[in-house]
Amino acid sequence: MEAVALRLLLGLLLSALIGYVGYARQSLSPSGVLGAVLVGTVIFGLGGLAWGALLVVFFVSSSALSHFKEARKAAVAEKFSKGSRRDLAQALANGGVAALAALGGLLWPSPLWWVAFVGALATVNADTWATELGVLSRNLPRLITTGRTVEPGTSGGLTLTGTTAALGGAAVIGLVAAGFDLAGSRPVGQVALLLIVASVAGLAGSLADSLLGATVQAIYYCDACGKETERHPLHACGAPTRRLRGWRWMNNDWVNFLSSLFGAVAAAILWSVAH
Repeated sequence: MEAVALRLLLGLLLSALIGYVGYARQSLSPSGVLGAVLVGTVIFGLGGLAWGALLVVFFVSSSALSHFKEARKAAVAEKFSKGSRRDLAQALANGGVAALAALGGLLWPSPLWWVAFVGALATVNADTWATELGVLSRNLPRLITTGRTVEPGTSGGLTLTGTTAALGGAAVIGLVAAGFDLAGSRPVGQVALLLIVASVAGLAGSLADSLLGATVQAIYYCDACGKETERHPLHACGAPTRRLRGWRWMNNDWVNFLSSLFGAVAAAILWSVAH
């Protein structure tokens, strides 16, 4: 127990430092700092160095991409429910499943928790990369359910650029995780399998995110602007929005949480079948 308490303390200090940097770079809101500290403390403290390193990779890469070509992305930002500064709910939505995997690994030790953790982070990294780079595509996105073209930033819209970015985001998490496994003298075959599982599960989780966004996520409409948006109760222009479709409680945070859970479960199943 003393070792766990010491690791939690170290996790608290490291995650607080990361939260401070994120706040200073305007990647986190004040509540987002709290979320980063909560998630980071659990993952660093209960998982260890490798688990914490993957969280840092996700945070650094997603934060960097959120500020990449911000001017070009400003036109579609009004569609999203929140801005580029992550708040408490977003931090928990993106890191909650990963933190639960770290807790599960402590309470019921099994290699599958590490695989599930990698799958969860691969999913949220894939989804973030897809969103941040996909909106820069020169081609209009196509809705995952019907294939019809939609405006950039529309929930459930896919582009080749965004899908490729999603695969890249998942693979990066897989590469870092595989690197730690290789350094830990895991067999090369298992290391390669983890990379493949992370890439496939992360991409699948990202597509699940798009499917939820196109079907059950709450989407609103601003009559003043004549535009669809995830924002409620007020649009970016300040006018009230009305629900157009989707389940009222299914906001983007729930979509992110459920898709990361899907990625975690998919990774664990793929690993179990192939291993």
